[in-house]
Amino acid sequence: MQKWILLSLLSVFLLTACSDSDAVSNTNGDTSNETDSPVLVVTTIAQIADVVENVGGDHVEVESLMGPGIDPHLYNAVQGDIEKLDNAEIIFYNGLHLEGQMYQVFEQMEKEKPAIAVAESIEESKLLSDPENPNIFDPHVWFDVTLWQDVVTTVRDELIELDSENKKSYEKNAEVYLNELQATEEYILDSIEQIPEESRVLVTAHDAFHYFGEKYGFEVVGLQGLSTESDYSTSDINNIVQLLMDRNIKGVFVESSISDRSIQAVIEGAKEKGQMVEIGGELFSDAMGEEGTEEGTYIGMLRHNINTIVETLK
Repeated sequence: MQKWILLSLLSVFLLTACSDSDAVSNTNGDTSNETDSPVLVVTTIAQIADVVENVGGDHVEVESLMGPGIDPHLYNAVQGDIEKLDNAEIIFYNGLHLEGQMYQVFEQMEKEKPAIAVAESIEESKLLSDPENPNIFDPHVWFDVTLWQDVVTTVRDELIELDSENKKSYEKNAEVYLNELQATEEYILDSIEQIPEESRVLVTAHDAFHYFGEKYGFEVVGLQGLSTESDYSTSDINNIVQLLMDRNIKGVFVESSISDRSIQAVIEGAKEKGQMVEIGGELFSDAMGEEGTEEGTYIGMLRHNINTIVETLK
């Protein structure tokens, strides 16, 4: 009799537990039927990934294909990248030929899911053309904070289009991030005041900083063109050396994603003519810093760059 009572009580307990479990499942949502799981997003460069993370918050899971030190101009997708892109629910890439080796991949992906070229969403009238080829736009739009704010709104709108249930969250996150970008813009403008106008010349390995120069009043000189695929000649080096001598510029800059070979050639050329020039520091151009560091964020990257430029040129 006691054994039968114990078995009955055990059955009641198990039934109650199952019922409670179902209640919890119904309360929290069944992931097979609800949209609680984060949106899977893949980006090319980390600058775009940073925007998606700030706007998407907990509602997105983001992976960037190109990490620190990676040159997007020369990047070729590997099989693992294709799998990540295939599994993504939405893809954000820069466009304007920044990821020159990957366009066929994006064209294929666009047939199956949203694949957004964020820089191409900016009005053409705001874009800078390649001085050597007016039909090609400069892809390095993140160096003008105002243009990058346009990218933030594009990411916000695309996430809302895909995941309308979290519209308010995306809008709120975007507003907060846009305010942070505005504060960064003001920091850049204030910092530049420390540099005499005649010293506002930025010499780097390739032409990644023209938006920066146009917006903040710098003369920008790069040995290579908009893409690191372009080459440079001895005459290019001699022209930059002459500029350094004429303007009495003491510092040039290397880039984290590009070999310093070309800049070292400029330094040696200047030395031969009696002009001592040093590397003023390393700037982040096409790639950000290591994940988990300040430079591994878009705002941190900008602050590092402007602090390095000011310290050298002031």
